[in-house]
Amino acid sequence: MRMMIFSGRSNLPLAQSIARSLRKRQGKISIKSFPDGETWVKFGENIRGAEVYIIQHTGQPDTNLVELLIMIDAAKRAGARKIVLVITYYGYGRQDRKDQPRVAITAKLEADLLTKAGATRVITMDLHAAQIQGFFDIPVDNLFGSKIFTPVVRRLKKKVRGKLAVCSADIGGIKMARNYSKRLGVELLIIDKRRPKQSLSEVMNIIGNPNGKWIIIVDDILDTGGSITKAAAALKKAGAKGVYAIITHPLFSKKAFELIQKSCIKHLWVSDTVPLKQTHPKVSVVKAGNIFAQAILRSHRNKSVSNLFTENKE
Repeated sequence: MRMMIFSGRSNLPLAQSIARSLRKRQGKISIKSFPDGETWVKFGENIRGAEVYIIQHTGQPDTNLVELLIMIDAAKRAGARKIVLVITYYGYGRQDRKDQPRVAITAKLEADLLTKAGATRVITMDLHAAQIQGFFDIPVDNLFGSKIFTPVVRRLKKKVRGKLAVCSADIGGIKMARNYSKRLGVELLIIDKRRPKQSLSEVMNIIGNPNGKWIIIVDDILDTGGSITKAAAALKKAGAKGVYAIITHPLFSKKAFELIQKSCIKHLWVSDTVPLKQTHPKVSVVKAGNIFAQAILRSHRNKSVSNLFTENKE
């Protein structure tokens, strides 16, 4: 079966990187926005009977999700045999449960929309909650961002020549932080925080002892930057020698860059699953194109993707 790679408009540089890693050209596709905001999609070549991979993230703006849904429908109506979504960042992942009365579980709604539109498989990275995989009635491969960041942490470990510890930014990120801890053989710390309201967090406790250690905070999403900068300040106050951070999906909303600049965080590494809005001396980008390309290739060849990205594999 032919493998064909297409991309929406949400992250064209990453799509190009994935295509280069696969040594394949991107398929021709036309995507336009009408003056009233409606999206129009047309595949520019024959995809009948093909295994079509569509690269897109579904974060803000909402048009990214709508654009992806229209691309799926167009591919289905054009006769594609399989439609595999490479969702580099799964937007709405934080709305994964009903944590207060009369709210939507939007992560589930998105999964239903994508499946109903005609997707046959999803490849993504560092879902905000692993159980989102269960929201889909189709297979979902959730890749570990730690695969691309572990070499960075190893180099940092050699550079600081001291005790290094990994810190989860909150209770929900323990599994991700533990993955780094296992890979590197370092101590695991946890920030216990609460949210008095949306987009506002307060550090309550630090589980573990950061005193005299170099700390790397790991998290899946950096939105406004409030949580991670407060966590860094709390760790520094508790005696940490220095604080670094790793974030998979760099949303950087509002004054996030300004907060990072003023914070005690020495350096921050992010992936390119979401295009970075601006450059910053404290922020470095680690490319994710190769890991997505490997997952696509293994999926196309009907080989195990999970074996390639299991937590204990190097």
